Amino acid sequence: MAKASNAKSKSSPPGIAVAIMAAGKGTRLKSKHPKVLHEVGGKPILAHVIATAQRVVPAKDIFVIIGHGAERVREAVAGTGVNFVVQSVQRGTGHALMAASTALSAGDNKYDQVIVLSGDAPLITAETIKKLSAFHNAQKAAMTLLSADLDNPYGYGRVIRKGRQAEVQAIVEEKAATPQQKKIREINSGFYAFGVPDLYEHIDRLSTANPHGEYYLTDMAGIFHRARKKVVAIKTEDAGEVLGSNTRAEMMMLDARLRLAKCRELLDAGVTIFYPHTCVIDSDVHVGADTIIEPFVQLLGNTKIGEDCRIRSYSVIGNSILGDRVTVKPGTIMEDSRVAADAVLGPYTHMRPGSEVGEGAHLGNFVETKKMKLGKGSKANHLSYLGDAEIGEGVNIGAGTITCNYDGVNKHKTIIEDGVFVGSDSTLVAPVKLGRGAYVAAASCITEDVPADALALGRARQSVKEGWAKAKREKREKRP
Repeated sequence: MAKASNAKSKSSPPGIAVAIMAAGKGTRLKSKHPKVLHEVGGKPILAHVIATAQRVVPAKDIFVIIGHGAERVREAVAGTGVNFVVQSVQRGTGHALMAASTALSAGDNKYDQVIVLSGDAPLITAETIKKLSAFHNAQKAAMTLLSADLDNPYGYGRVIRKGRQAEVQAIVEEKAATPQQKKIREINSGFYAFGVPDLYEHIDRLSTANPHGEYYLTDMAGIFHRARKKVVAIKTEDAGEVLGSNTRAEMMMLDARLRLAKCRELLDAGVTIFYPHTCVIDSDVHVGADTIIEPFVQLLGNTKIGEDCRIRSYSVIGNSILGDRVTVKPGTIMEDSRVAADAVLGPYTHMRPGSEVGEGAHLGNFVETKKMKLGKGSKANHLSYLGDAEIGEGVNIGAGTITCNYDGVNKHKTIIEDGVFVGSDSTLVAPVKLGRGAYVAAASCITEDVPADALALGRARQSVKEGWAKAKREKREKRP
């Protein structure tokens, strides 16, 4: 059993904790990776659940119960500030809360209520969790379960109520249900609120007398009923939000729901998205009003896009920041980069990590950048590679220019100051510096610094041999 890493002070009032079940393997996924680390909507399933829980209680009151791939799960979401409880041997949902007893009910960590969430159900909303918690308190219940009506309840435990009351008599699993009980459409979602003192007073009555030899949290309903403790249910208005992801197909359905919801959120915020079902927009993306997103665009990770931008088809933008009025032409790829207002990118520009484009600057056809800063109003419109370069304002980079930044062992920097003109097909062999206002003649290979306002030429002198081509053709024609 693990103790909470963020204990309450003795003077603070007891409150609400959230326990997230994240110890399972997910056998039906046929994957070597922990189930809760599979991604939907652009981030791990568990990350969605934690983000929702943080809208209900502070991170210090959230306890993620981990088991299979525990260290990988811990590492993936450690930045959220939540606590972790290790369920070293996974013997069911009831056993998970047994493992969390010290964290939730011992020492200074004595909570009144624990809300139990599933780490593989990312659609649950903070509003529903709050309703579950409030209903539990209002009913003065020992256990409150979140239920839902499904058109096809097959495979789910059925909620058996006492008539039409809120109180629950039992939860009957599919295999144990009678033909009449199988007609009930109200199912147990696996989300609960428990009174912590009641839970840990009675949890040791759980039994492993079942085909899987596990402790089932659903059995607490019957235990409380026999102990004359109140068990109630509250029904969610949207059955979709309790859906889990036991198979790859179910996971992709959740992904589609999350992405469609994200598109609707952006549309409501004043963003135009043509053919939303063709776009891939991650949950944490932010887009400003009056920006237009064309079909088949991907906006990934923590990307932030300003207002009045246009992102044209087949562009892929990941973890990047774009200012206002930026135009991204088709096929542009951008990773971990920053773009200032009024810049124009593409088509088919590839901005690799560490690229920064200044206000009103242009990067064009088949230009690749990495760890590069392009100053205000500068242009590199065609067929260039700019890596480990610092480029000033008002610079013109001619077609086919390459900064030769790698010598086979180390990377070196190219500095191009304001107002420089670099002619087409130039190679700039770093480390090298082009001074303010300098010119580099086309097809030059520059290996030394160029002073300000100078002209640099680095190419062989042209020689012309009159009649050479004619003589060669005649010689070829005379061959037998």
